Amino acid sequence: MGGGRRGGVGMRDESAQRAANASAPRVPDLGKRILGLFRPHRPQIVLTIVLVLIVATIAVFPPLLTQRVFDEALFPPEGGPDLRLLWMLVGTMVALWISSSLLGIWQTLITSKVGNRVMGQLRDSLFDRLQSMELAFFTRTKTGVIQSRLQNDVGGVANVLSNTVSSVVGNTVTVIASLVTMLILSWQLTVMAVLLTPVLVLLQRRVGQVRARIATQTQESLSEMTAITQESLSVSGILLAKAFGRQADESRRYAAENERQVDLQVRLTMSGQTFFALVSVFISILPAVVYVLAGYLIAGGDTGVTAGTLVAFTTVQARLLMPLMGLLRVGLDLQTSGALFARIFEYLDLQPAIEPPTSPRPLDRSRLGEVEFDDVRFHYPDAREGERATLDGVSFRLEPSTFAAFVGPSGAGKTTIGYLLPRLHEASGGAVRFAGTDVRELDPAALTDHIGIVSQEPYLFHASIAENLRYAKPDATDVELDAATRAASIYDTIHRFPDGYDTIVGERGYRLSGGEKQRIAIARVLLKDPAVLVLDEATSALDTVSERVVQGALDEAARGRTTLAIAHRLSTIRHADVIFVIDAGRIVEQGAHDELLALGGTYATLFAQQASRV
Repeated sequence: MGGGRRGGVGMRDESAQRAANASAPRVPDLGKRILGLFRPHRPQIVLTIVLVLIVATIAVFPPLLTQRVFDEALFPPEGGPDLRLLWMLVGTMVALWISSSLLGIWQTLITSKVGNRVMGQLRDSLFDRLQSMELAFFTRTKTGVIQSRLQNDVGGVANVLSNTVSSVVGNTVTVIASLVTMLILSWQLTVMAVLLTPVLVLLQRRVGQVRARIATQTQESLSEMTAITQESLSVSGILLAKAFGRQADESRRYAAENERQVDLQVRLTMSGQTFFALVSVFISILPAVVYVLAGYLIAGGDTGVTAGTLVAFTTVQARLLMPLMGLLRVGLDLQTSGALFARIFEYLDLQPAIEPPTSPRPLDRSRLGEVEFDDVRFHYPDAREGERATLDGVSFRLEPSTFAAFVGPSGAGKTTIGYLLPRLHEASGGAVRFAGTDVRELDPAALTDHIGIVSQEPYLFHASIAENLRYAKPDATDVELDAATRAASIYDTIHRFPDGYDTIVGERGYRLSGGEKQRIAIARVLLKDPAVLVLDEATSALDTVSERVVQGALDEAARGRTTLAIAHRLSTIRHADVIFVIDAGRIVEQGAHDELLALGGTYATLFAQQASRV
C-alpha cells in the first residue's frame, strides 16, 4: 500500500513477474490430464456420444429427402406433382427435425451437468490443495492471485468443459456423414467443396497459438486486478488509503491495470476474427462456385446433376461447412484454454513443504503439555545463501502447566518458535517435540487439536459472535459459550449488545474494539480447550486499559496449561515461570524475572528501557 513499494521496487517486481509468466506454464501430458478430468463421468459421456451420433445421423436424411421432394414429388419425370409422396416426405422431414431437437435438448442437459461438475471438482481440488500448503506459501503469494486461480482461470475453461465433447463428436460425425452424402450425390462437386479445407486448418492452428499467448497474459492481468481489489478495497486497505490520502493513487493503479485488461480482451477477441471472416467468405462464395461447376457439368452432358441433386448438395454443403467451422472454433478454444488449464494444473501440482507422516505415531496423552526444542535451527526456504538463520541451535524443555515467556528485539526469532510447535513452519534442523514425540511424526490434526494460538491481530469472520466462537467447536452449547466468554472477560460486553451472540462483527471484526476482538479470540481458544497455549504478542497492539483487561483474560486462559508467551511488553510476563531472552536466533539468557534483572544482561537492559518510557 505504501507509495515507495509501488512506485519503485514493487513495480519492478510486478513487471518481472509478468515477464516470467508471459507464456503458459509447461505441464506434462496436458491433454491426457484434461481428459482425465472426465473419467468419473464416463457413463454420462458415453450417453452423450450416443445421443450426438443419433442426432448427427438424423441430420443426414433431410437433404436426401429434399432431393426426392424436388425430383420425385414436385417435379417428377412424368405428370404433375405427387402430393401424396410430397406429404409423406415432408412429414418425415418434420418428424426427424423434432426428434433431433428433443434429443439435442437432452444432450445439452447432460453435457451441462458434466461440464459444471468437472468445473466444481476443479475448484474443490484447487481449494483442497491450497489448504494443504504451508504458511510460507501464503506469505509470499498475493491473496488476489490465489483467488484469481480459483475464479477466473477455472471460470475461463467452463465453456470448454461443458461443450467440447458434444461439439467435437457431433461436428465430426456430421462432417463425415455430410461428406459421404455429398460423394453419393456428386463426387466432382464434393472435391470442389473441400479443396480449401486444409488451408483453413493450418490457419486455425496459427491463430490458436496467438490466442493462447494472449489468453495467458489476460489471466495474469486478471490476477493482478483481483490482487489490487483485494488489497485496496479491504477494510485495512481503505483505512490506509484514506489515512495517507492515497485514494486517487489507488484508483490510478487500478485504472492502469484495467486499461491493460481492456486492451488484452480486445486483442483476444480480434485475434480470431480475420480467420473466421475468411471462413465466412469461403462459406458464402462456395455455393456460387458449386452452381458454376454444376453448370459446366450439365453442359458437358452429366445427367447425374439434376435440380434436386443441386438443391440437396448445397443443403448438405451447408451442413458440412458449419460443423467444420465449429470444429475449427473448438480447436481455437482448446488451444486458448490450454493456457488456462496449464495455470490450473500448475497449482494442483504444488507440493506442500510440510507433509503429514505416512504412518503417524499415536499421541501420548499422559504427557500432554510437554514441549521440547532440541538444537532447533530454522531458515526460510527463500533465504539467500549465507543469510543468517532465523533460529540457530535453540534448546529448551517445558513441563506441563509451565508458563514460559520469550522476549527479545524485533526479528530475533520469537514468533518463529511459536509457529514451529504446531508445524506452521518446519524446522530446518534439530527436533521439536510435543508430548515426547517429534511433531513431524504426529498426525497434524492430533497435534493442532491440543495447541491454541492467540495472535496480535486476531482474525474474525464477517459473521455473528456465536459463529466466530463456534469455529473452534461447531457443536459447542450455549452453556459452553457462556463459560468461555466469562473466562475471557467478554461475557458482559457481548450481552450489552442488542443482539448478544447474534451480533455481526463485520469484516475482520472491525465493528469491535481491539480489546473486544482479542477477548473473543481468547474465548474461541478456550472453547478448543488446548493443552498448550501460544500467545503471540497478544496485547502489544492494545491501549493500556484494554491491555489490562485482556491480560487478565490471558492469565485465566493460561491457568493449568503450558503457555508460550511471545512478549513485547515485559511488564506482562513478570510472573512467568521462566523467561527466555532471544537474540539473533539464539537463547542468550533464561531464568525468572528477578534472576534476569540481577544478571544485568540483555533482559535487564530491555526492562530498563521500557521502564524509562512509562
